[in-house]
Amino acid sequence: MALDEGAGKPLAHYAAWRRAGDYIFLSGIIPVNPQRGLIVRGYDDIPAAAQQRLGRSGEFSTDAKEGPILAQSWYVLESIRTTIESAGGQMSDVFKLVQYFRNLDHFPHYSRVRKLFFSDAPVSTVVQVSEMLPSPDVLIEVEATAWLPQ
Repeated sequence: MALDEGAGKPLAHYAAWRRAGDYIFLSGIIPVNPQRGLIVRGYDDIPAAAQQRLGRSGEFSTDAKEGPILAQSWYVLESIRTTIESAGGQMSDVFKLVQYFRNLDHFPHYSRVRKLFFSDAPVSTVVQVSEMLPSPDVLIEVEATAWLPQ
């Protein structure tokens, strides 16, 4: 389930990630690919295999309600995975997540997706925010910290 080039890249002039000793700090990742100008808005914006894994039902009312947060959660966590791997690590090296939601009612859906990426959930902070850049369509942002000895 590869992401497009540009996934997990910063939207502005800041580092996507930075190493400090044995730690890797990721900037907050949102469900946006700046190189393609794509905001993930639902199942149609992620690979078919990911749609199936997340449980796309084909029922309009269900997919329209759950699809945006499930697809955005997958995209963000997959972006974290590819970013950590580009630094030489793997998801099991991630020990801390800070998760920002526009609506805390989305947390159970996100949590279901997070279990696909982590066998043991990292320590976590969950915060509700009033708005995120670049659009009201962005429902989630996640920053991660990994321990990856040099």
